[in-house]
Order: sequence, then structure tokens, then C-alpha cells
Amino acid sequence: MPQLIFFAAVGVAAYIGYRSLMREAERVTQRARRIRREAETGSMGTLVKDPETGEYRPARD
Repeated sequence: MPQLIFFAAVGVAAYIGYRSLMREAERVTQRARRIRREAETGSMGTLVKDPETGEYRPARD
């Protein structure tokens, strides 16, 4: 029985680690796409609209 609990805990930890890894990979991919688009268009940054104030600000990583 302790082996079952151990392997269940390892499985849950692996699943959580996998989800974290995929979330980080998606964030890095989005940043790379944005940088590539900026290089293609020659822009010096990407502006993002603040939903509360309606003002545009430079995107932060």
C-alpha cells in the first residue's frame, strides 16, 4: 500500500511539473513571436491597451 501512495504522489508531482513546463514554454514562444514580429516591421516595441484606464503602454515580459 505505501508503494501505491508513493507512485500516486510521484504521478501528481510529474503532472504538475509538466503543466508548469508547458505554461512556461507557451510564454517563451509568445515572447519570441512578438520579438520576431517587431523585427519584421521595424518597430521598437509593442503597445498593450490597459483595460482599466484605456491608455496604451509598452508590453512587459
